[in-house]
Amino acid sequence: MKESLMLVLGYTAQCLFAGRFAIQWAVSERKGRSVVPLAFWLLSLAGGALMLLYAILRMDQVFIVGQAAGLAIYLRNLVLIRRQALRDAREISA
Repeated sequence: MKESLMLVLGYTAQCLFAGRFAIQWAVSERKGRSVVPLAFWLLSLAGGALMLLYAILRMDQVFIVGQAAGLAIYLRNLVLIRRQALRDAREISA
């Protein structure tokens, strides 16, 4: 892959990944308490996946392991959020 495309991929991934903190901060300020919104986890997953792709293309084993581990955590949190939403929906309809 051309170096310029690699840089675009890397910077895009980094912007998504860093953007999650801006979202979390903005939502927390708006609510007046610390909140981790769904968008935080979605940006974590998207940014982490692109960072993993970048690490694979760079063949950086340390970076690959770190990003892969993070993806497992982001996916798990999204599963837990989905399960809670389903439980909440069942309680409302019951």
